[in-house]
Amino acid sequence: MSLKALALNGTLKSADCSEPSSTGKLLELIAKEFTKHGVETKTIRLADHNIKPGVTSDEGEGDAWPEIRRQILQADILLVGTPIWLGQPGSVCKRALERMDAFLEETDDQGRMISYGKVAAVAVVGNEDGAHHVSAEVFQALNDVGFTIPANAVAYWVGEAMGSTNFVDLKKTPEAVEGMISMLARNTAHLAKLLKKSQYPGEEG
Repeated sequence: MSLKALALNGTLKSADCSEPSSTGKLLELIAKEFTKHGVETKTIRLADHNIKPGVTSDEGEGDAWPEIRRQILQADILLVGTPIWLGQPGSVCKRALERMDAFLEETDDQGRMISYGKVAAVAVVGNEDGAHHVSAEVFQALNDVGFTIPANAVAYWVGEAMGSTNFVDLKKTPEAVEGMISMLARNTAHLAKLLKKSQYPGEEG
C-alpha cells in the first residue's frame, strides 16, 4: 500500500535566505527513511507562503492556506517540522496549527473531523533544551484537531545551550537521531496503513 506524506517545514527562513535550514535537513532525512515504507513525501516551506492569521480555512484574498489545507487533507501523513525559538515552537509552525483549528467544526456526514484517519509526526531542532516541551505542544494541538499520534512519533536534535553548532552543520547524523528517525518512519507508516484500511467509527444514528 502506497502512502502520501506532507511535510510542513516551519523554519523561519524563507527560500531566498542564504542560510541552510536545520529543520529542512531533518525533514529530508525523515522523508528518505519514509521511502523504505512506501511513503512518498512532499515538503512545503511555510515561510514562502502568505498564510494569513486566523482560525478559519480561508481568510480571504491572497491567503495561501486553502491550497496548503487541500494538500494536508490529500495526504495520509502530516509531518510537522519546527525549530525551537524562546523554548517554544516557531511562530510559523504555530500559525499553521492555528489555521487547522477550523477542523474542529469541519466534519463529515458521520460527525468525524475531516482530519480523522490521518496520522501526524513531529520533527524538532534547536540549540537549547526544549524538544520535549515543543513536541508536546505540537502533539496536543494536532490531536485536538483530529490527527492520530503514533508511538515515538518525534525525531529531534538539540545542540549545546548557547552553542553555535546547528544540526545542518553536522558532518554525520548522530546515532540517537538516526534511531528516532527510524522509529518515527516505521511506526507512522504502520499506523497510517491501518487507519487507511479501517477508519474511525462515526456517530450512531
